[in-house]
Formats: sequence, C-alpha cells, structure tokens
Amino acid sequence: MKCTGSIAIVGALLVGAASAQTFQRLGACPTLGCVFPPDQADFLAGQYFDIRLEVHAPINGSEATGKKPDEKFTFTIAKGKGKPKAVTDYFGIKEAKLETWSFSWFEDLFARDAKTPSVVNVTAKAYRRVALYEPGEYTATLTYNGKEKTVANWFVRDLAEERKAKNIILFIGDGMTTNMITAARLIGHKTINGKYQTKMAMDSFPILGHQMTHSLDTFITDSANSASALYTGHKSSVNALGVYGDSSKDPFDDPKVETIAEIFYRLTGGKVGIVSTAFLADATPAALTAHTRDRSQYGHVVDTFLNGITNYTWTEWAGPEVLFGGGAENFYNSKLGGKTYKDQDYFDLFAKKGYQLVTSKTQLAAAKTDKKTLGVFTTSNMAKWLDRNIYQDNLKLSLSPSGDKTSALDQPGLKEMTIKAIDILAKRSGDKGFFLMSEAASIDKMMHVLDYDRALGELLELDDTIKATIAHLKKINKFKETLILVTADHGHGFDVMGSVDTKYLAAQNVDRKKRDAVGTYQNSGLSQYVNTGNLTYTDSNFPSNWDPRYTLFDGLMADPDRRENWSVHKDGPRVPAVESVKGNKDYVVNPEDGEGGITLGGTLPVSNDQGVHSLTDVPVFAMGPCQEKFGGTYNSIDVFFGMAECFGLARGKKSAHGRFL
Repeated sequence: MKCTGSIAIVGALLVGAASAQTFQRLGACPTLGCVFPPDQADFLAGQYFDIRLEVHAPINGSEATGKKPDEKFTFTIAKGKGKPKAVTDYFGIKEAKLETWSFSWFEDLFARDAKTPSVVNVTAKAYRRVALYEPGEYTATLTYNGKEKTVANWFVRDLAEERKAKNIILFIGDGMTTNMITAARLIGHKTINGKYQTKMAMDSFPILGHQMTHSLDTFITDSANSASALYTGHKSSVNALGVYGDSSKDPFDDPKVETIAEIFYRLTGGKVGIVSTAFLADATPAALTAHTRDRSQYGHVVDTFLNGITNYTWTEWAGPEVLFGGGAENFYNSKLGGKTYKDQDYFDLFAKKGYQLVTSKTQLAAAKTDKKTLGVFTTSNMAKWLDRNIYQDNLKLSLSPSGDKTSALDQPGLKEMTIKAIDILAKRSGDKGFFLMSEAASIDKMMHVLDYDRALGELLELDDTIKATIAHLKKINKFKETLILVTADHGHGFDVMGSVDTKYLAAQNVDRKKRDAVGTYQNSGLSQYVNTGNLTYTDSNFPSNWDPRYTLFDGLMADPDRRENWSVHKDGPRVPAVESVKGNKDYVVNPEDGEGGITLGGTLPVSNDQGVHSLTDVPVFAMGPCQEKFGGTYNSIDVFFGMAECFGLARGKKSAHGRFL
C-alpha cells in the first residue's frame, strides 16, 4: 500500500510509536546507538558489570538510513562535571574487539502478519568486568555516525558500608499479590463478627512496603527479569537473567551484572542457599547465578550453580551451600532421559565437589548439617501443598528424581526445606553469615492455570514457613542478627468479589441462570473454609475443608477460554484450555474441566492457554536489623540496594572490610 503527502508523514510517526509497544528493535535503545547499561541505571559501588555498545544500521523499514553501520564509534565516561575520558582510559582496560552481526524484527502486528521483517546490521563492542566505586552521577556517551550521540546517565548510590545484618532470608512468593494474601487470610483464619481471631505470619511484620515491578522496556514483567532486578539492582528485559538483553544471537554474550549472591560471597565469604518449590533451573532460583538472555538455557543454569560463569568469573565461586528443589531432569543426563550441559551427570559432578545428595523428605530430615547439600526431590516442579496434604493420590503425578519413572511420593514442603537450609547455613557460615532465598514458586504456576485453590494453598504454605522460620531462628539464637524479607517478583490479576453457591450452580442448565449462584455484597456471606481443629497442622492455620458448598467467587479477566465452577480440582492441577486441534495453538475450553460451570470467553490471544502476569505493585514485608530500609513505595531494584546496604556491600576503592559490625 502506498501513502502520499501528509498521510505518509503521519504514518511514519505512528510507526515509531508502535515500535515501542508490541515489538521493539531493542529494549532501552530508542536511537540507532545503544548503550548498556542504559540511561537511568543505578549501581552499587564496586559492583561488577559489563558494557555493551551497539550501532544499528537498518537496511529497510521506517528507520532505514542507507548507511553502513559505523565501525569507528567512540564511548566516553565522565564523573559529575569532570572531563569525559575514553572508556579504556577510564577503567584502565584494553580496547575491545569490534563485532558485527545482523538481526531482524517486526515493526508492528501488520508487518508480522505480512511477514515483512525489518533487517538491521550491527557493529558492537563489549567491555567486560568493570566497576564504578565513587558514589555520584556519571555521564556515558556513545558518539556514532559522525556527531550522533546516545547519552546514558548512570548513578552510583551512596550507601553506608557498615554491615547491619549478619544474615538475610529473602522469601519470594512468586506471583503473590496483596489480594492473594487477603484471600489466603480469609480461607485460613477464623473471623467473628468481622474480626480475625488469628492472622497471617506476614501480618506480624513491623515494616510493610510496596515495590513496582515494571520491566526495563515493558510495563509487564516475567519472573526472570523481575528476579534479576531484585538480585542485581538492574532492570532488564523479559526472559533475561542477570544480563541486559543485546541484539546478538548468542544467548550468553549479553552484558552481565553481578548479583547479590555473587557480591556477598566475593566480599565477605558468606554462604549462599537457594530453596524453591519449582524446578531449580527455573527463573527465580536461576537468576542468582545465571547470566543469559534466554531463561530456558537450563543446562547453563545448573552449571552456574556449581561452577559460576564458565570462562568468566567475578571471583572464584564455591557454589551454594544449599540447593533444594525439583527439576531432576536438568541434573541427570540423556541415559535417563535428562538434558544437561554437555550431557554431563550433574548429580555426580556435585558429589565430586563435596555435596551430599538427598532425594526425599526422609533423607532431608536425616541429612547432616555440616556438609554442602543438594536436594532434588522430583522431576519438574514439586508437588503442591494441596496434593501432598489433602488429595494425596495426586502424588503419583510427580516423578522420582532417580529417572526411573516411578512416583515421587516422599517430597518435603517449603517449610522442611527452608528449616534444613537454615540449619546447614548457620552451621557452615560461622561469623561470615548467610544469604538464603526461599521461593514459593507455585503460587505463580497455579495462578497461571487459574487453579486458585492450589495457589492459595501454596501461599498459606509460604506463610506457614515464615512462621516456622521466625520460631526456628529464635530457637537457634539467630533471630536478632537476621533480616527477614517477604516479597514477590510480580503479580497476577486476581481478586475475590463474592461467593459461589456451587450446589445451586451445578443444578442449573443455562449459563445466564448459573450466574445467580454468585453472591455479592450482603449475599456473599462468610467464609466456609474454616479451620475446625481436626487436622494435624491446625497450628498453621490452613483451612480444614477445601470443598465447601459456598466457595470464593475469584479470578479476573486476563484468561484463555475456560469454564468456571469455582470448585477445588481434586484430580490434580487444573488444565483450563486445550488446543482445538492438536498442534494448532488455538486454545479453547477444556471439555474435561469445570464440569457444570459457566463457559467464559477468553480475552487473551487464542495462542494463550494460561493466564498472564499483571501490573500491580507487590508487597514487601521486613523484620529484623535494617528493616526500616524497606518501608514506603519504591522500585523493585531498591530491594537489592536495601539488602546490599544491610550487608554493607558497597565498596570504595580503598574499602575492603567484610566484618560483621
């Protein structure tokens, strides 16, 4: 289609706006000159990072210049109002090798449908493992194509170097929002005349803040980028782990940023622990050690747990003292059906580096606390709390970590893994302290499949773990020296709007009549998920009955086609949508799901079979030394800077102390 006159000018302007939405040439690269870390990046003094420079030369599309990519671009850095210096002089490093490549992208959905990509030629350089030590403002300037410039304003935060917390335990409820916490409180705790008789362990924390979860180049994030923001203080793009996403095809050459775990170990010799109910190569645990543009590089992730970054280390990496979770298929090799880096047996490699291996709840309980420990309890993600405790027949759906295709019937929960991790870390860290990340991963995973009962069960398990952790830290005299943080990496669209009379709903034959089963306002009634005191876990405030007649009217409208009956799924995690024809990626209501419920049309693209993340701010609960750093509303990166300051990790050139003060 041809455009003429003023229409062509308007069209060109609109293309520029559209390219910053559904599709982008490269995140945080608004011009044809790209600087990573980009404008507005914050740094911890002494934190290692890489610099990536790119100059783009589009050969077609709305940005086409008709020029070859500049091979003689320059890059300078200036502190404050000081004189700019060439990057090599500023850091005292050698000039980087010039790299070239090309990539293609779609400017908008019309271009995608027409299959007319825009092609970009690139020249690039990377400067590895540099650091800024003096707090203050910096101006980084890329000059290319003669006089064109891209300016990045960087800021090194002025943080105290005094260590205020010996240990930090960071709990992450993946996908957890305030609305979900409210719903979990409702079903797990008793009210009388509108007043709770007991509350969540999180409710006892003295500090409550909220963090904003936006990605670097999108306002909706994923777990990889959001975890990286929490661990590095740098926002990146969706799917990126510990790097800024560049335009190269290599998923491992993107500019890296040092994580809280790496800095803590490098500067203090403190010990690191990682616990998750996901498969261990998943984004949230992975982001502590992995550095790749592609979160699905699971073999790379597991290798970095053990060896750090191959052929590129911030410092010698001894591996985490504790690594607990699922995902055995990323540890055993192809002989058992696994997939690993270079087809190596990582169970064997971990053992050769002194790790004891545990593969069941029974073995975990018996494990020694004076040895580094790898605990892998199932393939894929670990079984959900609801299936381990209520609908236990579903444990047969979990496969043993041995690779023998038998069921994993003896799996620990988040509480058992976390308490054992604390004991090992406390034993092995001595005066150097420890950092532990413990993730309730399947809050998110069950929210994705709209299985709200299991999601809330996972959230209540997290709260139960927090309660047990506080008690255990007091028991072993570690409470006063340990900062406990509870937060999420992002949220999901979710709320409770009333109740559902599931008996009445099932008795109706017409969808419009079924809607009468929804009770709002005065018809919502009270929670039927009461704790009767008949269960062995009554002190943990879980509901006694997960299948009452009157359930929660919950959810939101960012979903695939599905049928809702708002009843617990007793046969295992939910599958709300299936392909209309196998392999066509056109998802429709699963005919075996939501029996007797209301059929609801989806609002997502038909290629989506699950719900998606949301924009909502997520809470940050803090308790312990340095807790005051986490009140208010702030950016997700501020969680990293708060932890770094509590650990006293900022480093000027002349500062080297790592003592606990």
